[in-house]
Parts: sequence; C-alpha cells; structure tokens
Amino acid sequence: MECTESGAGMTAFWRWWTAGAVSSAGTAVSAVALPLTALTVLDATPVEMGLIAAASYVAWLLIGMPAGVIVQRLPLRAAQVGADLVRAAAVASIPVCWYFGVLTVAQLIAVALLVSLANVIFVVANATFFPMIVPPERLHARNSLTSATEASTQLGGPSVGGLLVQALGPVPTLLVDAVSYLASAAMLRTLPPRRAGAPDAAAPPMRAMIREGWRFVTRHPIMGPGMWTATAVNFVCGAQLALFPLYLVRDLHTPPGWAGALLAVEGAGTLVGAALTPRFTARAGTARALVVAAFVALLGAMIIPVGTAGAAYATFVLGNVVFAGGVVVLSVTTRTYRQLASPPELLPRVVATVRFVSWGAIPVGGVLAGLIADAAGARVALFAFAAATALAPLALLRSPIRRLRDLDDYRVPDGFALSGARPATVP
Repeated sequence: MECTESGAGMTAFWRWWTAGAVSSAGTAVSAVALPLTALTVLDATPVEMGLIAAASYVAWLLIGMPAGVIVQRLPLRAAQVGADLVRAAAVASIPVCWYFGVLTVAQLIAVALLVSLANVIFVVANATFFPMIVPPERLHARNSLTSATEASTQLGGPSVGGLLVQALGPVPTLLVDAVSYLASAAMLRTLPPRRAGAPDAAAPPMRAMIREGWRFVTRHPIMGPGMWTATAVNFVCGAQLALFPLYLVRDLHTPPGWAGALLAVEGAGTLVGAALTPRFTARAGTARALVVAAFVALLGAMIIPVGTAGAAYATFVLGNVVFAGGVVVLSVTTRTYRQLASPPELLPRVVATVRFVSWGAIPVGGVLAGLIADAAGARVALFAFAAATALAPLALLRSPIRRLRDLDDYRVPDGFALSGARPATVP
C-alpha cells in the first residue's frame, strides 16, 4: 500500500528528502576534497585523475543491470541504509590511512570504486522508493524540488569544501562526507518499510527479469531516445569530472578555495533550471522542452573552454551555468516520465537499465578525458567533449519526440510492457 502526501506520506517524503539533502551536501564537499587530495597530497597525473573519476561511476557498468533485480528482491529501506553505511566506512578510510602515512592513489581509486558500487544499489532503491511516497500528480513538482535541493548542495557544498580544504587540508575535509552518510542512514532508518517486488521464491530468474527491463526501455519510443540523450550528456559529464580540477588547478593556477567556488557554479545552473522546469515544460510542452534543453546543454559545453587569460574564469562560470541548466531540464523531465509510464513491477529494472547505459558512459568519458588531457592538455580535451554534446539533441531529433508537444501525447499500445513488441508510429 502506497502512502499519499497527507499524514504519514508527507512525513515519509520529508524524511526521505532530508536524508538526501544531508548526504548530497557531504558528497558535494567530497567532490572538491577528493580530487584536491589526489592533486595536492599525492601529486596525481592526468591519467590517474581520469581513473579516479571513472572509478566513481564504473559500478554502473559492473552491476548496473542486475541492480534493478537485486533491489526488487530486497527491502528498500534496508538497501538504502546498508549502502549509506558502506559509503561512510569507505570514505572514512582515507583520513585513517593518511594519518598513518600509507595513503596512495590506488586507495583513492579503490574507495571511489567501493562508493560507486554502493551508490548503484542506493540510487536504484531510492528512485524506486520515491514514487511510493509521492502521488502521481505531484511527481513532477517533487522531482523538481529534489533537483533544486541537489543544486543547492552543489552550489554551497563545493564552496564550503574549498574553505574547509584551505583551513583543514583536503584529507580531513573528507570526514564531512563520511558523517553525512551516517546521518542519512539514521534518517532513512525511520522510513516505513517498502518492497518493490515479490520475494525471491516467487520471482522469475534474474536473467529473464534483466532482459525484460532492457527490452522495455530500449524498445520504448520515448524512454529509449531519452536514455541515449542522457548517455551523451553523461559521457561529457564524466569528462568534466576529470578535467575541471585539472583545468582550474594546473592550467589556470587557481587556489583551492577559489577552485571550490568555481566548481560550485554548476549548482547555480542546476538550481535555476530546476526552479524553471515545471513552468517551462507546462508552457512549451515536455517533449519540446527536452529538445530545447539539449541544445542549451550543447551551447553551455561549448562556452566553458573558449576563454583565455582572465576571461577563462568568466566563460567557465557562464558555460557551466548554461550547461547545468539544460541538463537538469532533461533529467527532471525524463525521470518524471519514466516514473509515470513504467509499470510499478518494472520500475526498478527501468531505473537500473537507464542508469546502466547512461551513467555507464561517465567512467568512459572520465578515462578518455584523462588520456586526451595527458596528450594535448585539459583545454583541448574540454573542446573535444563539448563537440560530443551534439549527440544529445541528435538522439531526440531522430525519434518520435521531435513531433510531439508533450511526451505523454505518444500512445503506447496496450500490452507493450508484457510483449516487448515495438509500438506503432506516432499518431
């Protein structure tokens, strides 16, 4: 039985939201402290920076597909709490090893990988739990609120992280992230138990369940193109994760505190985009908004590396704000559509499939960015990946989405989720 947003449901949502906000704030601090630990404490190379960025997301390639089935067979609350505790222990190991003088780049990569594995389970469980405590008519608004909250933490977290790095050093600052995971676990522990599917004994084989989720997403005329668009954007985001610290610290010689503030500007774009998404999609239509947002993201990516000398900071800020604003419209709109259009029994596998493909592109982008930067420099690599952003609007324009006003204008045939057959042409 699902909660509504009155009574217990509202309480559950706001506890869920608080846990996510606390955890996101800690992660945003860590997003500055971890690369600065690699650069300033361990003198990491561009290739090593790419590997750290890749390890942070490679778990989506390793366990992304089975994660949907795993989550469907676990109590959602236990999965989320367990993932938080694993992440807290992994991050806390960095200051401990640093204190004893045994910290290495290899450990940073290992910690990033372990946190990545826990992230996969947490994200799929969290995304599955969310529509169980929010009624359908509120999903778009609550998704926008969630994105705005993440943006706020991205905006303030890196700045705070930069200041903490200046005051404490990058390694002790990582303890903030570890504590945030513990706080999130304590809050999530108070949520009502939920299950996404049948117990193991009543469930079909894992391979069959994975295949069913894959067919549903890849053959769906709206979710499929949306997934490929997200894949193109995340490929570029993965590159930016590796390149931005290099570009700021090595190319522009930016102090840690100022670097944290510059890395935080992405949050400003995300915050503005999340605030405007409900109104923009209502006026333009969700399908049209997706196409416009994809072109906006392309424009932002192209602006980031064009500046030279003092203007480099201005274009970095402007490009990041524009890029993030476009990306959040894509994210909120496609996520809401998946939550509404997916059969409840398929939702964990839909989330896992989309994340496996789209987030799996992040480590690929990170490794490739490190190799290009090592050979030609961070600025050249940023230009190369900016050009790759053009794949995002292309995926939408080659789909039925280009002829729609709203995504739900497309009428998917009855039985599509069960048969996996290709749907008819847009009416």
